[in-house]
Amino acid sequence: MGGNKVSKMEKVYNLKDKTLKFVDREDELDCFDSPRAEMSCGHAVTPMSLTNWCRRLLDEGENRFVCGMTGCNKEWSYEEVCKMALLTPDEKEYFKKTMKIIAGRERKKNTKLVMMRKDESNLRVRCQVCSKKKRRDFDFCWQCLKEWKGPHPRSDRCENDGCYSEALTTLKNCPNIVFESVIKVRGCPSIRACPTCGSLVQHSSKYCKSIVCPRCKVKFCFVCLKIMTECTETSDPYEPCSSGVAPRQTSIPVRHQR
Repeated sequence: MGGNKVSKMEKVYNLKDKTLKFVDREDELDCFDSPRAEMSCGHAVTPMSLTNWCRRLLDEGENRFVCGMTGCNKEWSYEEVCKMALLTPDEKEYFKKTMKIIAGRERKKNTKLVMMRKDESNLRVRCQVCSKKKRRDFDFCWQCLKEWKGPHPRSDRCENDGCYSEALTTLKNCPNIVFESVIKVRGCPSIRACPTCGSLVQHSSKYCKSIVCPRCKVKFCFVCLKIMTECTETSDPYEPCSSGVAPRQTSIPVRHQR
């Protein structure tokens, strides 16, 4: 991923689709376990990973769809994203609406206002310029860019219609994983946000509890979410972590520029 709704069924490519180039390698944006197809830049994606990545770009105020792989700056057209992400009508509506909002904001750059969040876990942000102009405190939502509505602090959404994060919904609703080789680990979500770059990653359930983020290439523990070298200082790769299972994530780690 009105435009803020998520499909309850995972989107999967039709292997009979002759217009797609299917590839037998890992999803290079996330780690969703379904058929992968090649984008125009040559990187492999699934409909879900591409949808999540493009939504993330929009959430960050980007109006261009650029490949998320390190060293690849290929820009995808909106038409390619629609096709390869299998965007639903609701998702297309959301994408167009958000792109229009971002484009409008870009046109107003004569104001030259740059804002930074002091608290990355709180979507409510106070605009000092607008507060002065309106002669009252003016807070807006970092995610949907509308005037803040509802209680705070919040890391997932405000209460404006259309304010929504598909990635957070995926993290909240994904089933727990049952490891084949890691013993005595229960209650671990099957999808995590990489603690370094925020990309969603799905564990295959095989082998040890470590995973390498396909985007930033950082190896971390899928169970406790610590960098793997830190985790293995106190526990074995095939045994429970000394700090236990990290709870389901309710915010997306900030993407570090590389």
